[in-house]
Amino acid sequence: MEEISDVNAMFDLMSTPEGISPIERLLNEFEAHEAKEEKSIEIYKKTLGETANPMTRFLLQMIVSDEEKHRAVIHSMVATLKGSLTWTKPAGSLEASGDTAAATGRLRAATEELIRIEKEGITEYRALLEESRGYYHGLFKILLDSMKRDSEKHVELLEFLKENLTSP
Repeated sequence: MEEISDVNAMFDLMSTPEGISPIERLLNEFEAHEAKEEKSIEIYKKTLGETANPMTRFLLQMIVSDEEKHRAVIHSMVATLKGSLTWTKPAGSLEASGDTAAATGRLRAATEELIRIEKEGITEYRALLEESRGYYHGLFKILLDSMKRDSEKHVELLEFLKENLTSP
């Protein structure tokens, strides 16, 4: 444990006005946000349980699904930061461990194909948006816009993954 204090002293890692390192402050902010995500999910689910309208229920369930994904993402980020602070790899951490060269090659090929598919989907969503304008008081437009943005996000995530694939 003395070695860690020596590292802190040597690199002045704890010299912030608040007395905590920037990574600890970030971890605290992520943990606070994670708690807020949990609370919002509870409120959405309570509201969903009190709603009879099928369209409203459908939209609220979509939001709950997104919020649950957000919570999982934040949780993984928290685990990763905690692992960095403790030099461990806790469950849920995003800290990488190497794939085999064959697995990396297959994943690279798959990401290229998935990027192509997602981009085709974006083009199709744009066409569907034009064709369905005005249907159901704009509901179809909102749903298609949302799916198009998801596909754009998927492309961004896949391109990041592809760029960061490394062989062992």
